[in-house]
Amino acid sequence: MAASFPHPWLPRVIAALALVLLLSAGIPTAAQEGDEILPPNQLTITSTLEVNLTKSVATLPLHRGTFEGVSVWYVITDVSDAALAEELGVNFAPRLANVSNGCPGCVQQVESSDPVLGRGEVAFAGTVDFSPERILVPGPGVGFPPMGGQPGAMAGMGYSPFVRIGPSDIVFHAPIVATGDGPFDVIEHTNTHDRLMGIDSDALTAGLLFVRAFSHGEDIFYLTFDASTPLQAVQERGTFTPVLGQTPFANASDHPDGARSAIFTFTNGQIGPTSPPAQGGGHVIMDGLLAETANLENTPLLEALREGGDAHNVLDSFPTLDDPDLAALYSPLWDLRVGVWSEDAIVAGENVAQTDANAIRQLAADGTVTSPGGVPLGSANIVITCPVLGFADQAPAAPRVAPAVPQGVPPVDDPATS
Repeated sequence: MAASFPHPWLPRVIAALALVLLLSAGIPTAAQEGDEILPPNQLTITSTLEVNLTKSVATLPLHRGTFEGVSVWYVITDVSDAALAEELGVNFAPRLANVSNGCPGCVQQVESSDPVLGRGEVAFAGTVDFSPERILVPGPGVGFPPMGGQPGAMAGMGYSPFVRIGPSDIVFHAPIVATGDGPFDVIEHTNTHDRLMGIDSDALTAGLLFVRAFSHGEDIFYLTFDASTPLQAVQERGTFTPVLGQTPFANASDHPDGARSAIFTFTNGQIGPTSPPAQGGGHVIMDGLLAETANLENTPLLEALREGGDAHNVLDSFPTLDDPDLAALYSPLWDLRVGVWSEDAIVAGENVAQTDANAIRQLAADGTVTSPGGVPLGSANIVITCPVLGFADQAPAAPRVAPAVPQGVPPVDDPATS
């Protein structure tokens, strides 16, 4: 005989409390009946255990390390060595070997009992403080640019998400996503990354809120972890890691000695629940509920993201490109280009979502899109770490149009030219 309750709402309350307890204990919520799961052959990080498209959560293998004897928990998404990338099931990003060019502190040197990161004990040189409360204050109107904010995580001295073991020249992208031995707070994120939706330190899994975006005309997914400025860290739901601003080089997406690739966003794209046609900062604040805290309890936020509420930025490189020289330009280190549509374009309704980096460059060449202030579109010298995760339908294969101007010419003040 089924149990009866004096109030019909009591079972729902009990179920909700049980979910809160599970999440507070750090137990990732398994896929439920009806959830859409990304097929494994559409992943670039092939070690990913599951990508839940309904909840916008990717479950990755979790690894334990220490900082000054305290447990830290990290994931591995990219490495600069091709053989290790295949062996570990992560993205091959050869330009990561350049991250420390002109900036030794941009890569932290760790100590490990094994030359392959994640296979032995690891002592980090720096850690992350996840205790601050993340705050985003939307601006007037559509909310962008924000009036202000506070990052929910701060990199400590010596911390970088890029690591090498001892004197090795192999560089891994291995961001810390939680600290301590639990219980882990994946509701308010007082000891976890603001995108960590679940963690199991016994099963060694981490559930991370991913981002929907575009590359070479295709719908793709990426993860995001760190940003070089405080306000960008707030907008990424990431860790403020200022040293990333010194990585090589601005405005040099295919510089042979650089490590950054271009990522394009818009300040005044269209607003609306889906993308296309919506895109950009106002869209993600207004339609993607960017000011709210992300957790599995916040079902309106998860629904908004599933509908298309992410900013839908455009990536200039992707590891699946047919041309091996172009594929080798992929890096999880992104050089932010902030696009502003002209008033004429807005009046004509042309400020719709763009899906190809070179198409944006064509718009910039005729003045339809500029950087803020009306100057030619270029780097904001804001750096974010966003390893690609996979693609929704077809793998990005090639640029849709040719670049408007030659790429690879560094700006006159680029450190590589001095």
